[in-house]
Amino acid sequence: MRIDKDLVAASATPLVLGILADGDLYGYAILKRVGELSGGRMQWTDGMLYPLLHRLERLGHVSSSWGTSESGRRRKHYTITSTGRAALAERQAQWTVVADALRQVWETAPRPATVVEAWA
Repeated sequence: MRIDKDLVAASATPLVLGILADGDLYGYAILKRVGELSGGRMQWTDGMLYPLLHRLERLGHVSSSWGTSESGRRRKHYTITSTGRAALAERQAQWTVVADALRQVWETAPRPATVVEAWA
């Protein structure tokens, strides 16, 4: 299944902030975690993640620091800030409203025979 780019873009900030709320990570580990959380259905690229991380850093939602991995390789680690935690709480509240509205629509609306036919 392909996830529409508008949906990926809308969910990117709360997803990254939520991942970082569990602990500091470097970029590649964030990409891997997105894949794990989505069961492999969302595969982000560096070109999508790093501009988002830089924007979140400019907004004060994340901070970064250079560290060294066990293999001796330098990696930039990202940490959620208190401002980022507040932004995450706000996004969670917004997504709860959206998810509840969608759930209500989908529970009452007749479903198409197959999703594939709807996109054909």
